[in-house]
Amino acid sequence: MPIVRIEMWPGRTEAQKAELARVITDAVVTIAHTTPDETIVIFQDIPKENWAKSGELASKKKPVK
Repeated sequence: MPIVRIEMWPGRTEAQKAELARVITDAVVTIAHTTPDETIVIFQDIPKENWAKSGELASKKKPVK
């Protein structure tokens, strides 16, 4: 039973997560030779204050224009 965990910043809509779940499930079924019923996709929204990259919290970074 494949379990795929997706960790990302909050802000994606339910529709976006549904599309991601569908596409990821399709890929896992095709590549891992399993079934949709055996494939689990877990979404976890992680607030930016709980992410750091290059030693700097994402919540403190200035947005890229």
